[in-house]
Amino acid sequence: MKDLIGQIEIKVNDKIYLKDPNSSELGKRIITQSIILIDAIGLEGFTFRKLAKQLVTTESSIYRYFESKHQLLIYLTSWYWGWLEYRLVFSVVNLASPEEKLKSSIQVVAEDISERESHGHIDLEILSRIVISESSKAYLTKEVDEANKVGFYSAYKRLVARISDIFLEINPHFLFAHTLASTIVEGIHHQKYFADHLPSLTDLKNDYEELATFYTEMAMAIINKTK
Repeated sequence: MKDLIGQIEIKVNDKIYLKDPNSSELGKRIITQSIILIDAIGLEGFTFRKLAKQLVTTESSIYRYFESKHQLLIYLTSWYWGWLEYRLVFSVVNLASPEEKLKSSIQVVAEDISERESHGHIDLEILSRIVISESSKAYLTKEVDEANKVGFYSAYKRLVARISDIFLEINPHFLFAHTLASTIVEGIHHQKYFADHLPSLTDLKNDYEELATFYTEMAMAIINKTK
């Protein structure tokens, strides 16, 4: 499955960037190095000036691709959600039982990215850490409504919709499919973050199988309760 997904080009809403970073070697290097730098110093400490220094280029050359570091973050998280959506689709395509689909989809969201796993010029292990620690900053802004209107969060919403559709296969009368799906995706990332940095806030260790089991059992209990 990973080999097949590795051959797929992940599309990102073209309104997020000024120039497609996949259209040039510099653009690809901007993505590669921004992932490494954000992971190292966090989004707050990250600037285009620091990125330009890493790339041995000018700030203005980076601004030709992205208006701001916030839009760069939206690009990175959108790319990740698109990639995760492909993984989810491949994981459930041959499963007949909606209960098995539910289990598999939550497993995909929860599982750890293996060390040095990459998709072209993108280091998936590092990008997954950024998504866990920084992705909420992509939409927790005053500009969220305008950004949403032009489709900045479409990849994330598609992923949540696919999971919610599986919930509705189990129980077509379930009224909170999107609520539960988004809660699980966000919750998995919060629990991973807590396990690494604020362990007193969770009873779960950073064990993706335990995490997936917890959220699978929780989802099944909630969905079946309203049948």
